[in-house]
Amino acid sequence: MPEEHDPLSDQALVAAFKNERLRDDAFTKLVRKYQERLYWHIRRMTGTHEDANDILQNVFIKVWKNLASFREEANLYTWLYRIGTNETLTWIESQKRFSTVSMTGNEEYYDSKLTAQKDFDPNKIEWKLQEAINTLPVKQKIVFNLRYYDEMPYEDMSAVLNTSAGALKASYHHAVKKVEEYLMNGK
Repeated sequence: MPEEHDPLSDQALVAAFKNERLRDDAFTKLVRKYQERLYWHIRRMTGTHEDANDILQNVFIKVWKNLASFREEANLYTWLYRIGTNETLTWIESQKRFSTVSMTGNEEYYDSKLTAQKDFDPNKIEWKLQEAINTLPVKQKIVFNLRYYDEMPYEDMSAVLNTSAGALKASYHHAVKKVEEYLMNGK
């Protein structure tokens, strides 16, 4: 079935949202389609369920306010990821301002959030991987997560992060090396 005739295609959802009578239903379908992916994208950057949920709610508020004027020059999903990334970066910056601890070496901040998770087990590889990712600078962390977890192509990442695909490839390469080094050598 061609995507333009699929009622859940991005184009169909945007068109339905722009129709006042169909707006609520279209938005509900859009949220159902993207909320899990965006939640995990945000959660991997913030470290906690509560923070990710709060940010995700802000993301969908922004989407509701701006979707009617969405020009479809970009893919809807990259536009959503861009909003999610920007909202999360804004939240991270606000945490830095309100924190009494410096977050320039943010691994300690994120490690404390990670170890506070009720199912945290420091011996499981997925927790070790998350600890390694937490040592990355924010931009590398985002690039690593988008590529590794979301398998986002560099061209789409470029649209989300407003950075060249070449720079993103280099950033991902450096991030992978740092994660590998962390996993091989520990802290």
